[in-house]
Amino acid sequence: MSKIKLEAPFKAFRGKICKHSDIIYKKMKDTNYTSQICNPRTKPFSAAELARQVNFKTAVTQAGTILADATQRATYETAFKAQTKYQTLRGYIIAQVYASL
Repeated sequence: MSKIKLEAPFKAFRGKICKHSDIIYKKMKDTNYTSQICNPRTKPFSAAELARQVNFKTAVTQAGTILADATQRATYETAFKAQTKYQTLRGYIIAQVYASL
């Protein structure tokens, strides 16, 4: 998965930002944030990108069913405690399921 770098949100913009940007207004925990997306995507997703998106959605769905089942959850918990790469059990399960797809 790709990593993103979060920048400090702006309270407000004044004047023109740039001709090709989209401004996003969002509210999180009673605080209004203003952000911008510079150079937004203009071309459609490729077939490989769509396949990765479908695989990730499938992995997240399967991880939810694994977490709901006590026996499968216990199996993954023992493997999760033996590793140091992932910080959450859910993230570990999603990574394992995604790798198997």
